[in-house]
Amino acid sequence: MYSSLSHALAEALADVLWFIDGSEDEQMDPDDAVKLLEGVAHLVSRLPSGQRSELTDLLGTMAAAEPDPMRREFLEGFPEGFGLLDEAL
Repeated sequence: MYSSLSHALAEALADVLWFIDGSEDEQMDPDDAVKLLEGVAHLVSRLPSGQRSELTDLLGTMAAAEPDPMRREFLEGFPEGFGLLDEAL
């Protein structure tokens, strides 16, 4: 189904973050949601340049194949929103 383990994990990560990002307050505590989203942003922004590039490319492929316009927009904004385009600290 997926071309690589990286692709499968990128899909899983995007699914979880899409759910958290779209959760209502009754589904998930907003403070917890922010902590999770910021934690993921910190982790992926610290990946080596090659791994950030790979994830960015995978997200682009996923966005291009995504039929849901809102999810496609989320996937397209992921690299910038989660620090993949910033230089590693």
